[in-house]
Amino acid sequence: MLFKQMRFLITLTCQQTDLVIPINYQYPLSAVLYHIIARGDKDYASFLHQKGYGKGFKLFTFSQISCPFKIEGDRLKLLSQDLNFQVAFHLPQAMEPFVKGLFQCERIDIADKKSRTSFTVKSIESLPDPLQSVKELEIANIQVKPISPIVAGLQNEKGNYDFLSPDDARFKESLLYNWRNKIATCFDTQTASQALLMIDIILMKQPPKSRLMAIKADTREETKIRGWINFNLRVIAEKRFVKLLLNTGMGIYNSMGCGCIVKLD
Repeated sequence: MLFKQMRFLITLTCQQTDLVIPINYQYPLSAVLYHIIARGDKDYASFLHQKGYGKGFKLFTFSQISCPFKIEGDRLKLLSQDLNFQVAFHLPQAMEPFVKGLFQCERIDIADKKSRTSFTVKSIESLPDPLQSVKELEIANIQVKPISPIVAGLQNEKGNYDFLSPDDARFKESLLYNWRNKIATCFDTQTASQALLMIDIILMKQPPKSRLMAIKADTREETKIRGWINFNLRVIAEKRFVKLLLNTGMGIYNSMGCGCIVKLD
């Protein structure tokens, strides 16, 4: 089955005068994405939500929103009528028109118990395949940067995650472990065990920045996770495995908007 880079730049617009969204907008936005998919194909949405692939991978991710804003308590006050974000899927190439069609003419509410802002989809743009120049079965050697926080962690005795920072050697090992598990899910365990995978952390002049995020904020099920941004990574692997990483994100909590990466030129 042929998979391709399926990534869209989605631009939203809003005519409200007071544009406020939760600072922890990842979970509400993730819920909206599931809802849009459900409208188009209930079976596919149910599959994504209940099973994912193998170990529960949802195999999609999205970036942070891009829009000027001001932080006011636990809210983001948006300073523009428009915002955009990228969303990526690991799906067969034949599904691209279906997925793109789901977002057209949709209303997107980013809301929680305290605020609700309604957007309409202004445009949806298919982004070019960053691995287009790499032949199938060739080794891709590219530098990437996160456009949403990368979360890496080790599960402790209580089953919770101890989150790791990029300056911890286990951070890279955790990313490799998660990447290999995704390959096992999408291909098979033998392919995953034999795959050559390399990740190098490339630090910038400014140190990595951490972001603490709340999933299902202000509910009994609230979970706090810590991700990192403001660093680059070099990834080396067979093209199909790098493509999987670009389509699904790096680390954990990808379907909650964590670990979305882009190739640097």
